[in-house]
Amino acid sequence: MTAIDPDRDLTISRVIRAPRAAVWDAWTDPSKFEKWWIPAPALCRVDAWDPKPGGAFRTLISESDGQYEPHIDGCFLAVDDGERIVFTNSLVEGWRHAPQLFMTAVITFTDHPDGTDYRAHVMHRNVEDRKMHEELGFYDGWGTVIGQLAEFVEAQVVRDPT
Repeated sequence: MTAIDPDRDLTISRVIRAPRAAVWDAWTDPSKFEKWWIPAPALCRVDAWDPKPGGAFRTLISESDGQYEPHIDGCFLAVDDGERIVFTNSLVEGWRHAPQLFMTAVITFTDHPDGTDYRAHVMHRNVEDRKMHEELGFYDGWGTVIGQLAEFVEAQVVRDPT
C-alpha cells in the first residue's frame, strides 16, 4: 500500500453494503461501470477498456447536449483480482505518455462486516494539482460517484440475494 502524502493526495472511502465480488464486478465490467462512473445526470460511455497492466481506460462524457466528449484517457497500472485497481491518466494504453499528466488512483476493496470497504487514494504530482482537484470538487464528485456505485450494487444484491 502506498503511504498517503497529505500535501499531494486526496482520499475518500465508504462502506458499500454489498459483497466485494459485486463491487469488483461493477468496476471491471464496462457495461456496469458506465452506469455509475460519472455524476448523474451526465452519462458515461466506455470507449476502450482493458483492465490489465498497460490496458486502456478510456471514457467519454455526455452532458445536457447529448454529445459525447473525452473524459478520461488513461491506462490501468495494476489490477489485482478482487482487491485493487490502479489507474492513471498520466499514461495511456500501452504505457505511452499522456499529453496532460494529472493523477494516479489506487482503488482498494476489502471485506467489511457490512459489505465492502471501498477506498480511493488519488495521488497528484504536486501540491498545485492536488489543490486544483480539490477545488474542482473532488469530494463532491468522487463522493457522488461512490454513492452511485453503492446504489447500483446494493440494488443488485436486493434483486439477487444469492
